[in-house]
Amino acid sequence: MRVRCLTTLKKLAPYADDWERLAEGMPFRSWTWLQHWWRHYGLGDNDAARQRLAVLCVFDARALVGIAPWYYEYSAIRGRTLRPLGSGEVCSDYLGVLCQPGREGAVAGTLADYLVTNAQDDDPDALHWDLLQLDGIDAEDHVISLLTHCLAISGCSVHRRAGMNCWRLELPADWDAYVASLGKNLRRDARRLERDLLETNRAVMHTVERLDELPRAMDVLVDLHQRRRKMLGENGCFSSERFLGFYRDVVPDLLRGGRLHFHWLELDGKPVAAEFQLAGGGVLYAYQAGVDPKAMKHQPGKLLMLSVLRRAIDGGYRAFDFLRGDEPYKARFGARPRPSVEYRVAPSKTVAQIRHNLWLAGSNVKEWVKKGIRD
Repeated sequence: MRVRCLTTLKKLAPYADDWERLAEGMPFRSWTWLQHWWRHYGLGDNDAARQRLAVLCVFDARALVGIAPWYYEYSAIRGRTLRPLGSGEVCSDYLGVLCQPGREGAVAGTLADYLVTNAQDDDPDALHWDLLQLDGIDAEDHVISLLTHCLAISGCSVHRRAGMNCWRLELPADWDAYVASLGKNLRRDARRLERDLLETNRAVMHTVERLDELPRAMDVLVDLHQRRRKMLGENGCFSSERFLGFYRDVVPDLLRGGRLHFHWLELDGKPVAAEFQLAGGGVLYAYQAGVDPKAMKHQPGKLLMLSVLRRAIDGGYRAFDFLRGDEPYKARFGARPRPSVEYRVAPSKTVAQIRHNLWLAGSNVKEWVKKGIRD
């Protein structure tokens, strides 16, 4: 087995189909999601000294069996840091190393050998790195666990800490079973909202099915999201030009690939809630939403969520994932936490170890101060 480090989207494009196959339906690991992320969040070839793609492709003979979808950033303080594509304000969850099933140990070991060798290599073409920083990793991600274990026994320093929980709802076979599983108050609200708004046609659910329906839905979501965040004294994610550009480019491609569920809810003919989910592997992932702050007395967010969940159950989906964040409403809808973890890995070279130990000391001081405040 061998590793090739590919540093441009042009070089990666011929492997797009293999990439999608190895992603196994996980939308945040897909070629579609991550290549659009790089187009908007990468600095470009003119800034290759500060940031560059570093996608490690593992081949067994000519077959692509693993991909570490990473890039690096350089700073004088941290040195060269490897990070996952999709990280940062886009908040991609369940990131990791793509791997052909059954080859996890071989792929992890091959990547670890490559990383350890390149960290120390004097060859100017080697992938010199000072820190591997991974977040958005599922705590049960077997490949990442094997990779960090291999790096640790090879002399690297590995620091693992808890990240934010994701929340997942395992869906029952039918809607009545789901409603019966809810707490008393939400069960009452579900029946009341359905009776008073949906069955009377005051509330109408719209679902995007064609590309020409998408622009309106996208504009509705941006408007509702931004107005709601502004009312809460926040900027809203669409205030970022990079995020807005990423959103407008990736969503149509997701729809073309059958990976997008986009809905908006109208109450008395006026849009009051919108949300889109990513689909893959029998799971819907609730990525972004917005509600009309002037319509909160009608509980538009709750009505939209109940409608979306009913469609997911009727569509045969096995789970609905609310993604990261411990907002109380997720538990009320029946979701359960899925822990995530963050890793920091430093190679054994002296400068990288000094930087890592300084960071570790600072992190420990912060935790000590927080504990003192709580106590």
